[in-house]
Amino acid sequence: MGSVELCYELLGEPGDPCLLLVNGLGGQLIAWDDGFLEHLQEQGFRVLRFDNRDAGLSTEFSDGPAFDLKAGMAGDKSAAAYTLDEMADDAAGLLDVLGIPGVHVVGVSMGGMIAQTMAIRHPSKVLTLCSIMSTTGSRNLAPSTPEAQRVLMTRPPEDRSSFIEKELETYKVIGSPDFGLPDDRVREGAAAAFDRSFRPDGVARQLMAVMVSGDRTLALNDLDVPTLVIHGEDDPLIRASGGKATAEAIPGSRLLIIPGMGHDLPPATWSQIVAAIVDNARRAGERVR
Repeated sequence: MGSVELCYELLGEPGDPCLLLVNGLGGQLIAWDDGFLEHLQEQGFRVLRFDNRDAGLSTEFSDGPAFDLKAGMAGDKSAAAYTLDEMADDAAGLLDVLGIPGVHVVGVSMGGMIAQTMAIRHPSKVLTLCSIMSTTGSRNLAPSTPEAQRVLMTRPPEDRSSFIEKELETYKVIGSPDFGLPDDRVREGAAAAFDRSFRPDGVARQLMAVMVSGDRTLALNDLDVPTLVIHGEDDPLIRASGGKATAEAIPGSRLLIIPGMGHDLPPATWSQIVAAIVDNARRAGERVR
């Protein structure tokens, strides 16, 4: 496939330092809660959020190979439509199109992997790095719980009501045990995601990209960028060992482990997370509030 078109939204004042939000597996730009974005803007950031390739309203790779778990586990790149390298290049290309020379990059889950890869491949564009509920790609770390593995690998139902209930089931497995959202709020988010874009095959292709992209540890060792690593102590999908390994791999990085947090960004953690992001931005000399 040739060029990739990305759907994006840029919020805030042009003179403010720009913060790029990179989503996780299958996540759309609307998955970033408006309240979280408001917290960031209140601290003086201009916020850029976008749909990764194969998600939301960005380019779909419908002619890519079918999901092949065995090939993915073997790291066979020929079985994947693309890798995290290409996904990181997408984000860097978006900055070029928008004329933004450098950003503070914040990625969650797969988005954290993309953010790390962006820092490796495009260091001049990354002012600071924040990797949340993510990992290095090493397979020597604690695996997901069996329940979390099951919800990750189960294909979502294709009718709207069943999809919404499946998303609620998933949230109850991987969400924060101490900061749970009301069921109605989870359903509302799931309904909005389904109505905007339903791409289960795209999720599978993104998962293949994660599986075949390998271990970034050695490349992370060479990074020279202010880095913040955030992880939930009770994350069942990407265990806290993934965050700890990321922090250990990147020189001078800071690690924030949040008790009671799972594989999500619950509102009760926003103030703490945003404060840490602001502090990390200051390490690059940015004037944020």
